[in-house]
Amino acid sequence: MPSATVRFVDGMQFVATSGSGHAIVMDTTEDVGGHDTGPRPTELVLIALGGCTGMDVVSILRKMQVHFTRFEMEIQGERASEYPKYFTKIKVIYRVWGDVPEEKLKRAIDLSLEKYCSVSNSLKPRAEVSYEYQINAPSPPSPT
Repeated sequence: MPSATVRFVDGMQFVATSGSGHAIVMDTTEDVGGHDTGPRPTELVLIALGGCTGMDVVSILRKMQVHFTRFEMEIQGERASEYPKYFTKIKVIYRVWGDVPEEKLKRAIDLSLEKYCSVSNSLKPRAEVSYEYQINAPSPPSPT
């Protein structure tokens, strides 16, 4: 069962330790008592979504034997104006570089968001999760 421990440090800073032993600092801006030493908890929700769907898409593309030179996502969220200010809309923009067949990329994304990604499916009851994708020419190798 996934677990985490979240410990108050100072100001509005908290350190979370995952069940697997990895730590993350969370904080907020100075104007509300923080020290701005880490991401906000709501940013971590978007980061978690990106990590979850990104791992799915990369895994599915590999199984499809689709090769790419670079892959990244931008995740944008809109929140309700009233408390608890939950996410109402989230858009994931997938960007991939390489000779990637569009239908395979779309299939990988759909499988992730509709079936495999537990984060997107946890958010869906309240948040509309949508996406777009961009296929770019292969990026040149990095100079060594």
